[in-house]
Amino acid sequence: MNDQVVTPKIPRAIANLLQWILNIGLIVLAAILAVFLGKETVNLVTVLFHRGEEQSAYLLIEGIVIYFLYFEFIALIIKYFLSGYHFPLRYFIYIGITAIVRLIIVDHKNPMDTLIYSAAILVLVVTLWLANSRRLKRE
Repeated sequence: MNDQVVTPKIPRAIANLLQWILNIGLIVLAAILAVFLGKETVNLVTVLFHRGEEQSAYLLIEGIVIYFLYFEFIALIIKYFLSGYHFPLRYFIYIGITAIVRLIIVDHKNPMDTLIYSAAILVLVVTLWLANSRRLKRE
């Protein structure tokens, strides 16, 4: 009896074409994110030098977190190309943690929601610790 796993064979040309489409899409996405990163830089400078509003501190912190989200997505795309066309799991976890922190900063009116978001961050940090452990580390 043959113990080999039977997998459908995709012609190499189709796989290469799909890889090129993915690469081009990611390059376009990185360019769009770079434009938004530039716009966010302008917004941060505007908020930083706009004095007199009480909410400017919240807007500045929210803008910084959004800035890091854009930066992390661009870093993820760069890492994809540098690591042999795969996305490292830990970068998605970093992005998730940053997104939840932004959500807590923006929407912190309900204490129960904030507690749930904090628990989600704890779960992501534990996941990050597990992903970086020796047994699961692949890089």
